[in-house]
Amino acid sequence: MQVATENRITIDPVTRLEGHGKIEIFLREDGGVDRAFFQIPELRGFEKFAQGRPAEEMPQITSRICGVCPTAHHMAAAKALDMLFGVEPPPAARKIRELVYNAFFVEDHALHFYFLGGPDFIVGPRAPKAERNVLGVVGKVGAEVALRMIAVRRRLRQIIATAGGKVIHPVLGLPGGVARRIQPAEQEEFIQTAAEALDFAKFTLEAFETIVLKNKEYVDLICSEAFTHRTYYMGTVDKEGCINFYDGDLRIVAPDGEEYAVFPPDRYLDYIAEHVERWSFVKFCYLKPLGWKGFEEGSGSGVYCVAPLARLNACKDISTPLARQAYQAYLDTLGGKPVHHTLANHWARIIEMLHAAERVVELAGDGELTSPDIRNIPEGVAGPGIGIVEAPRGTLIHHYEADEKGLIRKANLIVATQNNSARISMSVDRAAKALVRGPEVPEDLLNLVEMAFRAYDPCYGCASHALPGEMPLMARTWTPDGKLAGSVKRP
Repeated sequence: MQVATENRITIDPVTRLEGHGKIEIFLREDGGVDRAFFQIPELRGFEKFAQGRPAEEMPQITSRICGVCPTAHHMAAAKALDMLFGVEPPPAARKIRELVYNAFFVEDHALHFYFLGGPDFIVGPRAPKAERNVLGVVGKVGAEVALRMIAVRRRLRQIIATAGGKVIHPVLGLPGGVARRIQPAEQEEFIQTAAEALDFAKFTLEAFETIVLKNKEYVDLICSEAFTHRTYYMGTVDKEGCINFYDGDLRIVAPDGEEYAVFPPDRYLDYIAEHVERWSFVKFCYLKPLGWKGFEEGSGSGVYCVAPLARLNACKDISTPLARQAYQAYLDTLGGKPVHHTLANHWARIIEMLHAAERVVELAGDGELTSPDIRNIPEGVAGPGIGIVEAPRGTLIHHYEADEKGLIRKANLIVATQNNSARISMSVDRAAKALVRGPEVPEDLLNLVEMAFRAYDPCYGCASHALPGEMPLMARTWTPDGKLAGSVKRP
């Protein structure tokens, strides 16, 4: 719903994201934008829920944070338990985890492209809002493509369900390994599904090239200053500096593309800190050595970015051939690294989808996948546990501390959207300032402002926290014609 007054425009709720949010746009006297705020009014308290629980429950507890990205939380929690109990999974267990995780990546990125972010490009950012949805996408690409996408996602989710026990809240991750081995007949099914997923990822990239990259208006929009920020970028890389979703070191590059830092997961607190603003339940992460300088970009600011755009900036290369070729075309078109254009996240996401599909093919056919050696049993608590994976939405950190009985004393979760929260707020503010002249603003222009956050595929079911652990409440009543009748506030 859009509510406009003389000096304010409210978009509440915003659409096509996981969780809840609203945008408040404050206007100057001349109708231009003074400041736009992306507010998150919901609170999730999972860090508090975890205290006192047995540590081995964390992969199941945290997977309930979000129904869209439970596999990411499950995998980060399982990795944190490996460190907490000081036990390394056998090679087959690691490969099973990584297979499941890359299958999740393919189907999740497909979900965002076709259901959430894609409608803005496939249907068009200025199309009637009733058409900017998955049904509008079906109308553009055809029912056959839509059915194929649904079928591929279903098959990929079957890999997760078979190996992980359940697709929404998997139960495969245990300290030191996984809960069950893969049978040879199951591996044959995985191999077939992997080939289908790779074909669909290639088709999706071709569709993006045809629909978006051959449309000059879309390319100009992607490269416009309204959707550009020059910040730091962070992502996980392997020993060769290639992008890796499951494991590796964190690499940060500066706005000029030069390497700023490379560090193992257990040193994340040396580089990442969190800032709180009164107007949001999301904490704003920043680079600790640089300090919080506010919502500013540039080499002196501590603001950084994660997710597909950032991962392609932070990595040195991509290990799989088709994704590497697509990555090079991406860099050639957008002027080389680093790419600062927020809307380029959509292109980067499809390149990652292709890379994940190639990894599913590699892992599904691995001869070690069916080994019965799938777990090393832990003997006791070894110390703090830190597990980091690259969620589809960016770097996800789980950090647990437990007593000698293995009960959680403290849990800290820094999710992808928290890492991105400062830049997301900056993106909404910049888009509003570039596009809005109020108070009467066409709906399609406000959708362009919403596109500034949609590119990050944010998940506010995961990201919302509050420093004091309390939730102020405001109740508003509106007249049938949309006027504010009154409000009641609890501090």
